[in-house]
Amino acid sequence: MLAWHSPVSFLRNIPVAVQQVRYGTGTAARFGAHAGEQVLPMAAPATGQWLLRHLPWDTQFFGTDTYRLFTGLFDRESAANLAAAAVGLRVELARRGPYYAFGMVPAEDTALLQALTAGGWQLVETRLNFYRPTADPLPVPPQAVRFARPEEAEAIGRVSASARNDYDRFHADPWFGDARADAMLARYAEAAVRGNYADAVLVPAEAGLPVDSFLAIGDAPAEEGVPGSATSRVLLTAVGPQNRGWHLKLVAEAIRRAAQTDASYVLMTTQATNRAVFRTCEKLGFCLGSTTHVVACHGR
Repeated sequence: MLAWHSPVSFLRNIPVAVQQVRYGTGTAARFGAHAGEQVLPMAAPATGQWLLRHLPWDTQFFGTDTYRLFTGLFDRESAANLAAAAVGLRVELARRGPYYAFGMVPAEDTALLQALTAGGWQLVETRLNFYRPTADPLPVPPQAVRFARPEEAEAIGRVSASARNDYDRFHADPWFGDARADAMLARYAEAAVRGNYADAVLVPAEAGLPVDSFLAIGDAPAEEGVPGSATSRVLLTAVGPQNRGWHLKLVAEAIRRAAQTDASYVLMTTQATNRAVFRTCEKLGFCLGSTTHVVACHGR
């Protein structure tokens, strides 16, 4: 089941064994070796461990201890008691003080999903993960784009905050509230422009057109010994009213950029509710690779 936790599980040219080492069983075996990683025993009568990561940046931003659940490890005999173990995890985190925790669970991991939701974790978002080979020809002509400049960080942050998506993880979860969710996305976009969380940020460069949209990109090099496995991911994008129609244009240019940097695939994730992005995917030849559910819980 851990193989499904790979964010590129659908790329068949990357062997499953390689993905397991990087994202699945290898991650589980190494868990606890890095700062913030915690291996917590499941509450009896379940037998297993919760793999939890404390997130210092999020903790500071929200003023509450924030955790990301990687997964739970358990045997078949413990599956029946997994919901109680999920409650036990919430009790343990609450014992430490106010907290917020979330996890991204592949749709295939039904035992874990059912246990977490039965144990008080709430579904806050369903994500569809798309991919597109850069070698396929693009059906749209080149567009005038450029890289965002550092001095544009705050303005692009405002675009990110104002183009609100009620169904993304932050806005769909009542724990954040719209004001904090907007602030989080603004801060993320600003940091992306400054080069902290992204390798590039594209904006329109059409004469006379104001910058009211952007697309942030993260690059991943090829896996060692696996030629053609480099990817480029659309991390965050937003389009304001003055740049209608630019989502498709920016994504198309992100594909062209990826091809120029020898990435074999462009990856893009969106909510299962985002029909506008579906249309972009259909027009540009993206394929659906996988589905992920985001669950969360908190204690005050």
